[in-house]
Amino acid sequence: MSTRALLLVNRHSRQGQERYQEVINCLNRLGLTIIAESTQDATQLGKFIRHYQKEIDLVIIGGGDGTLNAAIEAIIETQLPLGILPLGTANDLARTLAIPNSLPEACKIIAAGKLRRIDLGWVNNKYFFNVASLGLSVNITQQLTKEIKRRWGIFAYAVIALQVIWKSRPFSAEIRINDQSFLVKTVQIAVGNGRYYGGGMAIVHDAAIDDQRLDLYSLEIDHWWQILPLLPAMRRGRHIQWPNVRALYGQEITVYTRKPHSINTDGEITTYTPAVFRVIPQAIAIFVPDV
Repeated sequence: MSTRALLLVNRHSRQGQERYQEVINCLNRLGLTIIAESTQDATQLGKFIRHYQKEIDLVIIGGGDGTLNAAIEAIIETQLPLGILPLGTANDLARTLAIPNSLPEACKIIAAGKLRRIDLGWVNNKYFFNVASLGLSVNITQQLTKEIKRRWGIFAYAVIALQVIWKSRPFSAEIRINDQSFLVKTVQIAVGNGRYYGGGMAIVHDAAIDDQRLDLYSLEIDHWWQILPLLPAMRRGRHIQWPNVRALYGQEITVYTRKPHSINTDGEITTYTPAVFRVIPQAIAIFVPDV
C-alpha cells in the first residue's frame, strides 16, 4: 500500500504559489499518494492536519519557518511524521536539519523515510523550533514585511538589521537559570532550541536540535557600534566567546523585565515577558537526510 501524505503549502510563502504543482508532481513520481491543501492563512494548517489525521501517514509542509511554526501544535497532538519543503525566505529549521533548498532533493529525503526525533522550545504556552528572543530581533521582525522579504530574499534580514541596530537602546532584565540569577543590561536576549535563526545566524556554534537543552545568549553592549565587530562571529555562533556576550544553557530559563517586552518565536511576535522558557525533548519526528 502506498504512503499517504497530506501536503500543505502556504501560498503566501516566497515560492509557495509558483512551485505548488511542481511539488505535487515530484512527490507523485516518488510514489507518494498526495492529499493536497493550500492556504494563504498559515493558522489554518492545524485544522487541515486534525481533519485528515486518520487518512494519512505523514504531513508535508511547504513554506518557511513561520509556516512550520503554525503547524507545531497539531503535529504534537497527532504525532504524525513531518516532511519539510523549504519554500520560505530563511528556512532556518531546514538549514539546522541539513535539508537542502532544492525541492527535488527535499522530496527525495521525505520519500527515503529516515526520521529524526527533535526537541522543541516552549515559552509561555507557545512552541518554537528555532529561537525565541526579545530586543533587537523583535524590532527586526516588526519591520520585516512580506513585501521586503519578497523583494530582497535572504538579504532582507541584513538590510533591516542594519537599520535597527543603530537605533538600539539597552534594557534591564533578570535571567534565572540553573538556580542562579543574573541582572543584565542588554540589547538582545535569544533562547535557542535549534542551531540557526534569522537567516542563517547560529545561536551557538555547537547547538543541536536534539541535545535536550536551550542555549541563551545576551548581547550586553552600551553603544550600537559595538555590535558591528560581532556580526561575522554571530554567523558562526562564535559570538559567545566575546567579553560583552553572556552565554548560558539549561532546560528551563526565566526572564523578567521591568515592563513587558515582546517575544519573537520563529519570526512571529507571540508573547511577552515575564517569560518561562523550557525544552520539550524528542517532541516530534521529522524526515532528514541519511548522512
